Amino acid sequence: MQQANIFAKKEFKDESVNKVSHIKTDQLAEDTYYFKPGQVLDYHRHPSGDQLFFVQEGEGTYYVDDGKEETTVLKPGVIVLAPKNVWHKVVAKTTLILSQATTQPAGMEKR
Repeated sequence: MQQANIFAKKEFKDESVNKVSHIKTDQLAEDTYYFKPGQVLDYHRHPSGDQLFFVQEGEGTYYVDDGKEETTVLKPGVIVLAPKNVWHKVVAKTTLILSQATTQPAGMEKR
């Protein structure tokens, strides 16, 4: 059995958002992002897989652009979907811990 504790590897980096992969199989991956205030996970998309984000701690804004940009306020307990092949990004307002579950293989393209 695979298990992880997202707070055990809680580490923030000055130069960029820190991404820690906790669990990965052939069909599913779980990663956690550790944002400092103002850090951005810039627009990107996953051509082959959906992605769910789970807010663990902090606040920020989630952007999704499928021809029209929409935003969601991120705070603990909020879950947002990044449908496959749809542009999305995250901007941290405060220290932010955001976990994701992504179907595999999802692929990744930057805007």
